[in-house]
Amino acid sequence: MLDAARSRLVTDVTSGGKIDARAFDAAQFAAHGFAWMATYVEALRQMLDWAERLQASDRLRETEQLILQIGFGEYLAQLRGGLAMSQGEIVRPSDLGLTAHELAHLDPARNLIEQGNSSIARSRLAELIAEGNFGEAALDDDTLLMVQEQFRRFAEDHREAAHQWHLKDDLIPLTVVQQLAEMGVFGLTVPEEFGGAGLGKLAMCVVTEELSRGYIGLGSLGTRSEIAAELIRLGGTEAQKRKWLPKLASGEILPTAVFTEPNTGSDLGSLRTRAVKDGDIYRITGNKTWITHAARTDVMTLLARTDPESKDYRGLSMFIAEKPRGTPENPFPAKGMTGGEIPVLGYRGMKEYELGFDDFEVKAENLLGGAEGEGFKQLMATFESARIQTAARAVGVAQCAMELGLKYACERIQFGKPLISFPRIAGKLAWMAVETMMARQLTYFAAREKDSDRRCDIPAGMAKLLAARVAWSNADNGLQIHGGNGYAQEYPISRVLCDARILNIFEGAAEIQAQVVARGLLSGRN
Repeated sequence: MLDAARSRLVTDVTSGGKIDARAFDAAQFAAHGFAWMATYVEALRQMLDWAERLQASDRLRETEQLILQIGFGEYLAQLRGGLAMSQGEIVRPSDLGLTAHELAHLDPARNLIEQGNSSIARSRLAELIAEGNFGEAALDDDTLLMVQEQFRRFAEDHREAAHQWHLKDDLIPLTVVQQLAEMGVFGLTVPEEFGGAGLGKLAMCVVTEELSRGYIGLGSLGTRSEIAAELIRLGGTEAQKRKWLPKLASGEILPTAVFTEPNTGSDLGSLRTRAVKDGDIYRITGNKTWITHAARTDVMTLLARTDPESKDYRGLSMFIAEKPRGTPENPFPAKGMTGGEIPVLGYRGMKEYELGFDDFEVKAENLLGGAEGEGFKQLMATFESARIQTAARAVGVAQCAMELGLKYACERIQFGKPLISFPRIAGKLAWMAVETMMARQLTYFAAREKDSDRRCDIPAGMAKLLAARVAWSNADNGLQIHGGNGYAQEYPISRVLCDARILNIFEGAAEIQAQVVARGLLSGRN
């Protein structure tokens, strides 16, 4: 089915063996639907691989069998009948030009489609997860399991405090940031020669997922360090690597990413912030927005235009821009730099800011890589890791929402019995467990691809695409299980709903992920 859909789209959107931009835009709904279809297919492949690994070591027990059965039954049914790209956007096989002939390829799975996601299966899975068994993740690595347990305990210890940070709109205390620094969060993937742990992206996923399971802010503290370290490791000079990577890895300095502008969003090629060379410094002038943790940080990875004649990404350069750390009384004390907070619904522990630069000075030696015009390429090299990390954050949030919904459903008595006794409540919880595992395995796959030094922009995009939707779905269903209480701020599920919503937007909105996946696959990449 996937091959047939791809063949039809290639005919519609390519010319001379290359994608025609106008034709691709005209076919955007179908192209993005194809990206979602491919994401479903890859998720099923990874679930099958997961199950086979468990079966080989006699760990494919009833919980895992039901997760596999329900997941395949439902996703195959949606592939045959229509799958949701978002609320109100359903892509049907006919939208992709698929006919009854192509749909007939699913006939051998008819029983699985019709009976796999049955009420009986969902009810039994709900019984099993009520015992705290959400399925074996199959990490199969003692070091990763030890890391997972360590950060799970840390997240559990800070669950209640995290909800208060959210309610009061407080920054995560510096004592907590220091604890995470001592645990190695900021240097997880930094090579050992530069003071890091030298672990891979899969380890990053495990840590991020567990911290986000407690609070998305905890899971996101390391994001900017991951981005900064990746930028410098891949694009920096040897001197820049030796100066900055050890400080980032230890948490001695905290970075922030300064890319987005008020009128650009994902269209980074249209950035207007200027950097003008003046002797041994660059003078930065312009405006940036949606800058996370900006006040409290010591250095900015800052994207600006060094070629004033350029109109696209080729005139952009990346800078390692030093700044003094702000205080609550004076959040932006640097000369030539101003800032203001953007109040937000969730994702509050680090705060969001707008920044203004007026002849803000950056040392010329801090031009990343020592060459102008390389900024966009340097940034693109980090997107795979950033999107994998965001997918892991989404899996953690999804897990959190499921656990909150389960706890409430087991404790809340209505009409003389707990909510989980009602089939629709049990069904919601069972589906949360299934789709969380599917998003987790797809994210782990993308991380393993990255750790194997294989290009993985497509798997990374798929992982973020699916995991972000699952986080939102779980949070919404978790709140529904809480009923009216879920709408009260005192219940953590209200916070989780707000936190989950951002995952479909930052690090590339869902539409951007679908664009990346579709263009990649239609261009012939796997």
